[in-house]
Amino acid sequence: MTKKKLKSKLCSEVGSGGLGCCGWLLVILSGLLTFFLFPFTIWFCIKIVQEYERAVIFRLGRITDRKAKGPGIFFVLPCTDSFVKVDLRTVSFDIPPQEILTKDSVTVCVDGVVYFRVSDPISSVANVSNADFSTRLLAQTTLRNVLGTKNLAELLSDREGISHSMQASLDEATDPWGIMVERVEIKDVKLPQQLQRAMAAEAEASREARAKVIAAEGEMNASRALKEASLVISESPSGLQLRYLQTLTTIAAEKNSTIIFPLPMDVISHFMRK
Repeated sequence: MTKKKLKSKLCSEVGSGGLGCCGWLLVILSGLLTFFLFPFTIWFCIKIVQEYERAVIFRLGRITDRKAKGPGIFFVLPCTDSFVKVDLRTVSFDIPPQEILTKDSVTVCVDGVVYFRVSDPISSVANVSNADFSTRLLAQTTLRNVLGTKNLAELLSDREGISHSMQASLDEATDPWGIMVERVEIKDVKLPQQLQRAMAAEAEASREARAKVIAAEGEMNASRALKEASLVISESPSGLQLRYLQTLTTIAAEKNSTIIFPLPMDVISHFMRK
């Protein structure tokens, strides 16, 4: 049954059927009693509700009007009328931590927060005994049902999508109760300690593998640069001597007590022949 059909059915039920002869007789007697005791009964007839409240009036057990009264002053009959105040302000509550088994068989503990308000006071009074408590219970069940269809990766990365899905499910389920769910948020996802250690080890191994690849690429680039440098130096023998002198200058700047001076092999071979 769609939302429009439910609302039309409720509207047709509200105020349908008369009070009957006895009912009208009691209403007339109550009105006459109020009229004759007017100075005193005025205090029982006038009621006030705040800007954020509405009043649903029952006359002999039946809802008198299809629209709630308020805000401000309204009148009731002392003996036959009763009313229920409904708060229209947004209410927030925490969903207790729920042990949930994800789609990939991982047990996690998830909690959240829900924001809702009463959009139809008559439905919230006539269709459910306690709209606030019922919404809280339904939010817990919806959280388990929605997260049970997600795997761990989706649960950790797509919280916004899961929140929107929960909001749509809750809003559709609570609409016959006159409740509008404004927002749903996933607060915390607690993983088991063993799973946290396994994920940390996996991330560390992945970082070490990337570091080794980067180091290997650096060694390869360095070897290519050294090869090109050796080709340039081999074209000019005097360039090698200048490189030796530059190296000696760098070593001497560090104030070392021992300096190793490399000699070209052709010079050593010349002395060895003598």
